[in-house]
Amino acid sequence: MNDIVTDIKSLELETIKNLKNSKANNTVRAYEADFRDFSLFCFRNGFKALPTEPKILSIYLTYLSKDKKFSTLKRRIASIKVVHKMKGHYLDSKHPIIIENLLGIKRVNGSYQKSKNPLLINNLKLIIKAIDKYEKKEFKKLRNKSLLLLGFSGGFRRSELVNIEYEDLDFVSEGLKIFIKRSKTDQSGEGSIKAIPYFKNVEYCPVTKLKCWINYKNITFGKIFDVSDKSVSLILKKYALLAGLDPNKYGGHSLRSGFATSAAEAGAEERNIMAMTGHKTTQMVRRYIQEANLFKNNALNKIKL
Repeated sequence: MNDIVTDIKSLELETIKNLKNSKANNTVRAYEADFRDFSLFCFRNGFKALPTEPKILSIYLTYLSKDKKFSTLKRRIASIKVVHKMKGHYLDSKHPIIIENLLGIKRVNGSYQKSKNPLLINNLKLIIKAIDKYEKKEFKKLRNKSLLLLGFSGGFRRSELVNIEYEDLDFVSEGLKIFIKRSKTDQSGEGSIKAIPYFKNVEYCPVTKLKCWINYKNITFGKIFDVSDKSVSLILKKYALLAGLDPNKYGGHSLRSGFATSAAEAGAEERNIMAMTGHKTTQMVRRYIQEANLFKNNALNKIKL
């Protein structure tokens, strides 16, 4: 009997571990941070946070709508619902008082979300030139050029980019194959491969620059870049400023969106862009394609003045 009890306890511990591992660490931290904010709101106003009621959540959404983006409101709902589920409570996030309130907020405030600009090819070149011109430390010069060129050409998320390891690389005659062990849309870790060919212009070739960085640092194992995902954004902003660009218009996601927009502008097919970026749905990719075609397919092109 004692053995059975011991086994059940170990199974419970293993189950808790599996539940935690079902989500990426960053995702779990985001859920926890969102729920802490909701709990604080409830504490200050005499409400019960766990379990809560749809009416309380709806009031919280109204409170947030004063200075938060519509996308933030939807994420908070998801976070609060997940925490309830993990604690064994049910929360009806589709209750009419929540849905109707969201529709009202959307009508009053709108749901448009201003995102950072995509880093297009011409501006990427300006940034690479700025690194060459202004960066005095050779290791930073090699690392940062390799980091940004690779991030752009692979359509990488920042988390994917900074977690690439030497063991994931396979240099072949055509270029470079990179095995992505895990990503935002591949939480189960099935993995995928991105192929990056050699560029004719060596100055902007991500494969060539990565080889230079690896040889310089004599990297033979482990992560190839000694930076965090937040550092990617800071590095990009630093050299954007030195290149004469507005750093406030760019962020870590600008490399990924820059690739997708540039590829769409060059006529790449939707499915080929998705194969590189790892998008599972067409919604976001079509936004990039639409932006790329703003001037190309503009009706004003037919008007001669």
